[in-house]
Amino acid sequence: MDLNKIIFYRLPVFLYCIFIFWQSSYASPDSLPCFPFSDKIMHFGGYGLLGVLVIRALYRENLNFSRKGLILSAIVFSALYGLSDEIHQSCVSQRSAEALDVAADALGSAAGVLIYSLGKETFLKKPQSAAGKTKQ
Repeated sequence: MDLNKIIFYRLPVFLYCIFIFWQSSYASPDSLPCFPFSDKIMHFGGYGLLGVLVIRALYRENLNFSRKGLILSAIVFSALYGLSDEIHQSCVSQRSAEALDVAADALGSAAGVLIYSLGKETFLKKPQSAAGKTKQ
């Protein structure tokens, strides 16, 4: 195992999942923004970040997956973690599980994964050499 890969790619995923679990173990703070669906936006953003961290880690693994397979795996992992977090919240007093939260988690996960993947492909693509171009 490469220690740098563990520290820079796997550890952030692990720590962020612990943070989500820890945050879900307490009652919702009263100081949250109060506008319709503000909590869904927070779920979307939070799981968008988880999606980015997961796809970032998966790209660094030498898995024998296609690009689509990596993207799908990252979305499924992040969305299932969101579902498990809602189940966890249902066991915490003054918290409840909501289907719309699971949907916001899954959509945020997908958005984060797709944005990272598109950005990686767009900005990190190696420029073609002059010899590699075909004449038209």
